[in-house]
Amino acid sequence: MLRDLDTLIASMQPELQPGVYVFASLPHDAVVSGAGIVATFREREGLTVVMEESAAQAAGIAPLFRAAWITLTVHSDLNAVGLTAAFARALGDANISCNVIAAVYHDHIFVPVDDGERAVDVLQDLQRAAGKLSASPKP
Repeated sequence: MLRDLDTLIASMQPELQPGVYVFASLPHDAVVSGAGIVATFREREGLTVVMEESAAQAAGIAPLFRAAWITLTVHSDLNAVGLTAAFARALGDANISCNVIAAVYHDHIFVPVDDGERAVDVLQDLQRAAGKLSASPKP
């Protein structure tokens, strides 16, 4: 589990997951289970679900956001500082919005579906730059 920011960025290894994912909001009493569910989060206004687009369509769930899902395969410490800010800044500079879910083992980034591959390129550029910095001799 890594905590050093330069090492985290240099090791993040972004991986584009296959498929299209959607964010949707359901009533609090909605029953959500089964294949296709990636994440849920209970908010005051309702239950946010992230799920495979095909599963949402089959269930008649209206998507609010269609996304590509990128996993940073580095095992980052939940106490690590700055990783989310670094990749969000890089994506923002490339005019790519991102929605982030930090799980126990990995960070998961959801970007507009049409920006998935370009977002991976941006993240790989950030990773390469951090790798060069961490490989440089320290004064």
